[in-house]
Amino acid sequence: MAEITRIFDLLDHLVERYPKDDMLAGKVNGEWVKYSSHDYYKYAHYLAYGLCEIGLKEGDRVVTMSANCPEWNFIDMALAMSGIIHVPVYPTLSTENYAYILQHSEAQAIFVSTKVLLGRLRPAIDQLEVKPQVFTLANIEGEHRMLEILKAGIANREKWMPEIERRKREIKPDDWVTMIYTSGTTGLPKGVMLSHRNLCSNFLAHAEVNPCDNRHRFLSFLPLNHIYERSMNYHYQAKGISIYYAENMGTIQQNMQEIQADGFCAVPRVLEMVHDKLYAAGKDFRGMRKRIYDWAFRHGERYDYTLMKKADIFYQLGQWFLDKAVYSKWREKFGGKRLTVITGGSSIQPRMVRLFAAAGIYIYEGYGLSETSPVIAVNDPAHHQVKIGTVGPVLSGVEMKFDDDGEILTRGPHVMLGYYKDPEYTAQVIDSDGWFHTGDIGELVGGRYLKITDRKKDIFKLSAGKYVAPQLIENLLRGSEYIEQVMIIGENEKQVAALISPNFNTLHYWALKYHLHYRDNAELIALPQVHDKMRKVLDEYNKSLAPHEQIKQFRLVADEWTPNNGMLSPTLKLRRAPIMEKYKSLIADIYGREKPASGGLFSAFKSVELPTMPWVKKNQ
Repeated sequence: MAEITRIFDLLDHLVERYPKDDMLAGKVNGEWVKYSSHDYYKYAHYLAYGLCEIGLKEGDRVVTMSANCPEWNFIDMALAMSGIIHVPVYPTLSTENYAYILQHSEAQAIFVSTKVLLGRLRPAIDQLEVKPQVFTLANIEGEHRMLEILKAGIANREKWMPEIERRKREIKPDDWVTMIYTSGTTGLPKGVMLSHRNLCSNFLAHAEVNPCDNRHRFLSFLPLNHIYERSMNYHYQAKGISIYYAENMGTIQQNMQEIQADGFCAVPRVLEMVHDKLYAAGKDFRGMRKRIYDWAFRHGERYDYTLMKKADIFYQLGQWFLDKAVYSKWREKFGGKRLTVITGGSSIQPRMVRLFAAAGIYIYEGYGLSETSPVIAVNDPAHHQVKIGTVGPVLSGVEMKFDDDGEILTRGPHVMLGYYKDPEYTAQVIDSDGWFHTGDIGELVGGRYLKITDRKKDIFKLSAGKYVAPQLIENLLRGSEYIEQVMIIGENEKQVAALISPNFNTLHYWALKYHLHYRDNAELIALPQVHDKMRKVLDEYNKSLAPHEQIKQFRLVADEWTPNNGMLSPTLKLRRAPIMEKYKSLIADIYGREKPASGGLFSAFKSVELPTMPWVKKNQ
């Protein structure tokens, strides 16, 4: 793989080493349409010729806004070999952000896949004085199509082939190839400039971890505009792994079964949903079937696949029996094979990693940022380089160290060129010695495995001077089946509190069991019995926290937190500022913003106090 130093080198690599009939595939009218390695090479080049024909030049910026599909790759490769900067964007941003990105990037053209997405983008385009050309992948009346560029490229291939070949020869590994606008959790997005070397050095390194090869198929469903899924798609191509694009998030299981997939990329939230569905499936079982199903969860949550061969004979016999009786049935829901699953973006509960591993679904948890192309570290179960609860060893070719305050610093060919039009901020995050300051706090476990403990900017101080790392506590609490999302608060306050969006599926089942009556989720979370239950859940977790970290008060909210309502980023991270703003009255209630009480020195306020004494009874 040493010959791959620029993104488009993958095309020659595929034709020469992996000439297969289903390199890329997507659903059209309910049927899988497959593209061979040669098709991929051919269409990417024709499209590059077409880009020249419509007047795009080296260094121009082109925005794409598209669902995952084979055509996304044709555009990506055509832009890369033409020396044009690819600027992929999320389909869920605000008009304000779209307008900012189009203007800031000085986009000359836009590729958009559907009428719905074009409708989201159009208000931003209308705000621009100089409007970019728009081309659609779908057939939309009154709009120019990508197909027109492809046809122009075919008709003029003799004219533009020498020009594209010249550009390919002259493009260097350190040349700028793409700009990723960070989703961020506050403020306007920043344009991360990445080179061919940034991307190639990184995906070739993490491809070494994947045990799959050109005999395997992976399903792709995370947005390709995010550097994580995009890098993994390059990774698959480097190994000759066939890539099938899911129709949508609701068809993942069906598509996995159809193609008998060998793996996929996910964020922890996707795996949490799979876990919850598997758990819920056993709630209606009775008798021996129920006991075996519950045993499968208890057994799996203490599984350690690196030590499996050393386990006692009874544990191994139990594993064999449960695989036949339960775990194999889970795999059948996803195509029947043992799976390689890469996850990142946020931490996943260790108990889930263990359970999925017991079921033959091996989790490769990693860590990185858009600015690092993206991977810094990743667990490697296939080669026994794994420590559950960490993000694994540092990737080959990546330097990493800790600053005095525990911040993770990294240096190497994966570190971005800089932020577009922002040299001042670039200099703040990349120091004079080339170290990129990630903003994450971490530590090495066993001298080898990186563990992320918090975001540097999210750590806050209580009024008593004690520091609190909220992400560490949030990750712990999300281990409860009753908690979907949680945000820890308390900056400059006397004590820690929590805003909790419950797992309503679990809560509904619990309420049914105790014959509770309610009309909607708002009434459900207001029931005293529900508050008592959550108090017991939190108190169990408080026992493992330092006294100043313990959650003294909490509030339940009836809303689910999603990217669509602005409570989570597109990568499913908490957007703390919008959450604080939305629930500012609840937070004021928690901390009793004082109003003078008649005849008294202190105001009264309603709160939920949590006992933290060690003799409190365990959760029922």
